[in-house]
Order: sequence, then structure tokens, then C-alpha cells
Amino acid sequence: MKTGFRFSTFMLWAGLIFIYAPMVILVIYSFNASRLVTVWGGWSVNWYIALLDNNQLISAVFRSLEIALYTAVAAVVLGTLAAFVLTRITRFKGRTLFGGLVTAPLVMPEVITGLSLLLLFVAMAQLLGWPAERGIVTIWIAHTTFCSSYVAVVVSARLRELDMSIEEAAMDLGARPWKVFLLITIPMIAPSLAAGGMMSFALSLDDLVLASFVSGPGSTTLPMEVFSQVRLGVKPEINAIASLILLVVSLFTFLVWFFTRRAEVRRRRAVQAAIEDAAANSGQPDPRRAGSPATVA
Repeated sequence: MKTGFRFSTFMLWAGLIFIYAPMVILVIYSFNASRLVTVWGGWSVNWYIALLDNNQLISAVFRSLEIALYTAVAAVVLGTLAAFVLTRITRFKGRTLFGGLVTAPLVMPEVITGLSLLLLFVAMAQLLGWPAERGIVTIWIAHTTFCSSYVAVVVSARLRELDMSIEEAAMDLGARPWKVFLLITIPMIAPSLAAGGMMSFALSLDDLVLASFVSGPGSTTLPMEVFSQVRLGVKPEINAIASLILLVVSLFTFLVWFFTRRAEVRRRRAVQAAIEDAAANSGQPDPRRAGSPATVA
């Protein structure tokens, strides 16, 4: 077996180092005792303690989490409905236009989307009196509009892979379409819904351009707060809050992987037990052992 140099292996490790080395450096410098982030002054947790007194940054964090949570829920609902229409209702007037409108935010520059939404909110405020001022609600609407396209694409791919015979069998047995959708279709596409929700949450939490256009006084999100402070120089508190976010995301990813792996192991054990029970009840040998020497003898 040859164990020589492989270009693909080198590129893999180079890419991983390129992506994760800045994060490691960020975490290390969050424990820097010096106020200058470019000068190492020893190990200290002073900036994590000082972060607790930075009410402006803490408020921006909770505001961003609140908007991201609302965006994830709304984007999953709207994106799922749009995906269901595109995949299950194959013929209706304006289907091509509707599909183009659903996927347009994916290829549209965020600057254009943000400016368009800003003009829309200004016109609505003049004609309808709502929104009276731009804030959390307008940011939520903008993020939902942007993230729904990603959810629609993810859920559409899953819906196209489903076996429709299961849904047809349920309707043949008397189940109404809405009941089939809630009790059969939704559980089967649950992984794609979770993926779309997490993607929407991450995109909303990370967005800067859209929020800059549609936000108002008192509705500064975390990316806006960090960007405004970085222009004057990176502060140690920013390194601390970024390290905490990395920690939370890493723990959440690990927990998702752990519970998913445990559920898969339980599913395989249940399938194996069902096969063994079926073989024992039928009085026939286990089909997985049909080719074993003992069975042949």
C-alpha cells in the first residue's frame, strides 16, 4: 500500500487550516490580557468579565437571536408551502413566474434586495401608516423574505425524492389531504425542515447588509454592532463574544450529531429485531444467514 504524498490530501488539510486557524487564533486572543489585540500580554479572562458590563453588545446579541428565531420559524413555514406548490402542483398559470420569484433572492445581490425593501417600507409608511418606524419587525420581514428561498430549495429537493405511493395509500383509506400532509408528509421531510430552519437561523444571525438598510434606531443587530466597532479598531470584547458564539455553535453541532447518531443506532437495532422476530415467527431461517455454512449443511 502506497503512503506517498497526495495532492488531494494536502489540499484538504490546507483548506481546513485556512478555515479554522483564524478561529483558533481568535479564541486564543480572547484571553489576551493586553487591550491591544496585536500585542500578547499574557493569559486573562478580564474581557469575558468586562463583556458582562457591555450592555450595548449584550443587547445586540439577544436582539439578533430573537430575530433569527422568528426568521427561522417563518422561513420554514413559507418555504415549505412554496416548495409544496412547486413540486406537487405541476400545472397552474404563472408557475414559471412563481418559481422565479421564489428563487430570485438566491441570485439577487443583497444590496439590491435591501434597497428595494427599504423603498417598500417607506412607501407603505406613507400610504398606510405602517410601519411607523423601522425596527425588529422590518428586519424580521427582510430576513424571512431572504431565507424562505433557501428553505424552499432544500425542501423541494426532499419532496421530489419521496415515494408518493404512501400518501396515495393514506388518501385511498379515507385520510383528507391536510391530514396526509401533517401526519405523513411532514414527518418524512422533517430532516429537511430542520436543515432549512438551522440554515435560516444562521443566515439571519450573520446578516449585515439587509439589516443595515431596514433597521432603525434601537434595533442594532450583532453584526451591525461588531462592524461599527471594528471600523474603529478591534476591541477585546468582540473577541470574547465571538469565542462564546463559537462555543455555543460547536456544542449545538455536537449535540445534534450525537442524538442523530443515537437515533440511527436505535433504528438499525429495531430493524434487526423486527427481521429476527419475523424469521422466528415464520419458522424459517434468518435470510441474512441463509448463505452461512451451518445453514447450507
